[in-house]
Amino acid sequence: MAKSNDTTRNKSSATAPQDSTTPPAQHVWLAGLGAMAKAQEQGSKAIETLVNDGLAFQRKSQAEAQQRLHEATERLSHMASDFGQQATGRVDKLEHLFEDRVAKALHRLGMPALLDIQMLNDRVAQLEAQLAALQAKGAPKPASTTAKPKTAATGKTVKAKTPVASAAKRSKKTV
Repeated sequence: MAKSNDTTRNKSSATAPQDSTTPPAQHVWLAGLGAMAKAQEQGSKAIETLVNDGLAFQRKSQAEAQQRLHEATERLSHMASDFGQQATGRVDKLEHLFEDRVAKALHRLGMPALLDIQMLNDRVAQLEAQLAALQAKGAPKPASTTAKPKTAATGKTVKAKTPVASAAKRSKKTV
C-alpha cells in the first residue's frame, strides 16, 4: 500500500498549481523557459539592432581607414616631391661641376671658349657687312695676285715651281 500512496502523490503534484513550496531547481527551470520565450519574442528585434550596430561600426571603420590612407598618400607624395627636388639639385650640381672641369681641360689644351668663338663670329659678321658696303659703293676690286707669267716666244703660260712641292720632296728624302 505504500506504493500506491507514492504514485498518487506524484500525480497530484504534477497537476497541482505551483505554490511557494516548490524546490529551487524547478524555479530555475521555469526561469529558463521564460527567458527562452522572451528571447523568441525579442530575437528578431535584437538581431536587427545588432545588424544596425554592425553596419554603423563598419561605416565608421571604413571612413577612418580612408582618412588614414589619404593622409599616408599625402605624406608619400610630399616625400617623393622632396626627394625629386633633392635629386634634381644634386644632378644640377654634378652637371655644373662636370661643365667646369671640361672647360678647364679645354682651356689647358688651348681650345677657345664659347665666348671667344661668339666674339669671332660677331667680328666676321661685321667684316662681311663692311665688305658688302664697299662692293655696293663700286670700289675697285683688288688685283688678282695669282696671274701666271707668259713667255714671249710661245705665248704659253709657264707653270711656276711651288715651294710646297719642293718641301714635300725634301721631307720624303729625309724619311
